[in-house]
Amino acid sequence: MAKERSGEVADNALRHFATAPLRLFASSPLLNYQREDLPGDLLAGLIVAIMLVPQAMAYALLAGLPPQVGLYASIVPVALYGLLGSSRTLAVGPVAIVSLLVATALTPLAEPGSVDYVQLALVLALLSGIIQAVMGLARLGFLVNFLSHPVLSGFTNGVALVIGLSQVRHLLGVSLPASENFVGAAWYTAVAIPQSNLITLAIGLGSVALLLYFKYSFATQLAAWGVAEKWRVPLAKSAPLVVVLLGTLLVWLLGLHETAGVRIVGDVPAGLPPLTAPTFDLDLWQLLLPTALAISLVGYTESISVAKSLASKRRQKVSPNQELAALGLANLGASFTGGYPVTGGISRSVVNFAAGANTGLSSIITAVLVALTLIFLMPLFYFLPQAVLAAIILVAVMGLVDLSTLRQTWAYNKADAASWAVTFGAVLVISVEMGILIGVLASLGLYLWRTSRPHVAEVGRLDGETYRNVLRHPVQTYPGVAAIRIDESLYFANSRFLEDTILHLVSERPDIDHVVLIGSAINFIDASALETLEALVDRLRDAGVDFHLTDIKGPVMDRLERVGFIDHVGRDHIFLTTHEAMCALGCVMRTS
Repeated sequence: MAKERSGEVADNALRHFATAPLRLFASSPLLNYQREDLPGDLLAGLIVAIMLVPQAMAYALLAGLPPQVGLYASIVPVALYGLLGSSRTLAVGPVAIVSLLVATALTPLAEPGSVDYVQLALVLALLSGIIQAVMGLARLGFLVNFLSHPVLSGFTNGVALVIGLSQVRHLLGVSLPASENFVGAAWYTAVAIPQSNLITLAIGLGSVALLLYFKYSFATQLAAWGVAEKWRVPLAKSAPLVVVLLGTLLVWLLGLHETAGVRIVGDVPAGLPPLTAPTFDLDLWQLLLPTALAISLVGYTESISVAKSLASKRRQKVSPNQELAALGLANLGASFTGGYPVTGGISRSVVNFAAGANTGLSSIITAVLVALTLIFLMPLFYFLPQAVLAAIILVAVMGLVDLSTLRQTWAYNKADAASWAVTFGAVLVISVEMGILIGVLASLGLYLWRTSRPHVAEVGRLDGETYRNVLRHPVQTYPGVAAIRIDESLYFANSRFLEDTILHLVSERPDIDHVVLIGSAINFIDASALETLEALVDRLRDAGVDFHLTDIKGPVMDRLERVGFIDHVGRDHIFLTTHEAMCALGCVMRTS
């Protein structure tokens, strides 16, 4: 009988896992497509494609890859996410942060742009896809909660500076030696300024100025001209295409690549993405695994944040685990079609939303248009200046710099501000990959330190059955009774602190005959804390002091009951509320 039951359990578990993908993607918006959604999806798909083509090429160069790889990563992965994602407006593709993580990990291993380098990028996409897909199917999306907001903000701000500095050399038109960190790169850049190519610099700065005008003023100008609101954001976001067209025409008409040494993109292979096979090498996989994990977590965090934000504006919902799995499959698609890791982009998603995207069909339309661009329009990008692509990246990452989070965090919680600063400094001084790891460790360390010294308050009656901190309110206390409230769950790091606090209070006040521990904020008591409580009860008894418990939550009480702690304390020492405990002890009130 036991064997039959175990076999039945195993069969059910296997069946549950096998059908997990079907259940996970059952909420895809495309499954119940409505005809009225088509106009919005067509328009949004077109506008995002116009924006994505120059961005994809720019981000590929940032990643150290040929520009066509960015376009390859914008076809199959984008279409896969459109089919499987739960968000109706998230626009997936190459993004700045992931591109920098790729470059940081692969530059020490191979020459940027080489065949080996591209192959390593395929492996990163494969590993990132496997990690995200498995996490999604196993419903492990909660793991990204280890990236706290201050850590993620510090990481993003540090990465924005690193990315921005990495593009200055393209604006200057100079070559710089490789550097391991931001400080070294800043020094090399400063030394190279006198050797700048002034024509290249003028093209780059002009592109930056035009992009900034479109970003901050053009929409207002369009409103003054009476342009309908639904067109303002899409037109304002068309700036990358505008500077690409103007820069390309300028170099082509004046021959600046020959007469002034302006560096151009050159030949970009036309045609659909090739089918590729990532290298299966366990040693290489082990080497790239930390970067793949960082890409998976950071990319997913960026995606789910913007997806939830946009969904809430239309009272829609997104499934975190479905998003993880869909992003994972998109990255797997990138690894087998010549791309590199992708995720949801903030600016493109906002444009997709504003342009009227209703379902993932808009992403599929974007993928089709990018494919058509690869087939028919690539010769037009031959004279595209690299300085223009650098300008696109620079303006894009400017939006990632956000010091308001640091100011708000510093005012609210100095420990969280410290984790922000540690992450930011580690990204700049050590490396991008180590920055986020150090940030997570710092955040966890500060959490342990903070919770190891929880807030403990002695309370008295304010009025009726309301009890508050004796140091904050004019309350009434009880002779011989110390009512102690701890505002934290009890675990190995803080249980000794509670014990020391109570024993110190008892030693300072010989009149205490009863200690009442108020557990209204206790959600969990681990084994170490339980052992400490048992010892505390015995020590108080030895000192002639009775120990009582009140306001203990049901799940916590159930655990204490199972291990016999309630009998150890005494069932007549357990109370439902603080007021009930005080009334049962029959104490006479006194003013505190």
